Amino acid sequence: MIPYPSPFSHLRRNVLSVPLQTSGVAGSFPAGLGSMRVHPVPLGFVFRSRAKEEKAPTADKAQVTLSKQPRDPQAPKGRPTPKRSEAQSQRRSAASTPASRKDAARRQREERRQALARQRQALASGDERYLPARDKGPVRKFARNWVDSRFNVAEFFLPLAVVILVLSVVRVPSIQTIALLMWLVVIVLIVLDAAVSGFRLRKRLAERFPDQNTRGAVAYALMRSLQMRRLRLPKPQVKRGERP
Repeated sequence: MIPYPSPFSHLRRNVLSVPLQTSGVAGSFPAGLGSMRVHPVPLGFVFRSRAKEEKAPTADKAQVTLSKQPRDPQAPKGRPTPKRSEAQSQRRSAASTPASRKDAARRQREERRQALARQRQALASGDERYLPARDKGPVRKFARNWVDSRFNVAEFFLPLAVVILVLSVVRVPSIQTIALLMWLVVIVLIVLDAAVSGFRLRKRLAERFPDQNTRGAVAYALMRSLQMRRLRLPKPQVKRGERP
């Protein structure tokens, strides 16, 4: 087969025949190619928004203008003026806030001491505001007054117990027998008096407080009746024989 010449063969020969000038250093590029500089185009310049550029200077100018303008005293502040009581309570709460954990613990101890002092004073005076939870309420107050207004066998248990112990120490058989009988009599009288008192008090509570919870009031009154009148807390507020 006879090879036909390519139509671009003369162009390839012309390009190869052009001499290239180099800088004379081994491994360097031709002089013509080295003199060409490439200038990169930033993408932000191509894709940036003109609307943002126009708005940014305007917003900066507005902020500067607003900051330089003096505020009119008659202009509204944008929020309601707090009342004097609210402002005082805020200042008081800010002043009462403890600065450290040690100050908080010391303040808690002081508050607890004051609460105990108020409670002791209330137990002595009968003030309902600072009484313990077990003594608060009209039901408990009525139960206390009902017990304090009458004689109870159980409140004489301690002095009778002292007398019986003294008699039991004497080495006389007849006296020791009497002391043993006195023990039995006192115990029986206390049980009977407690049963009668509980029944009567439960009936009075149902009549006096029909719509209130009276649970535990009878046991509360019976435990109070076991104490001597002078040692009862809260202190008795009624005299013996007085209606509660």
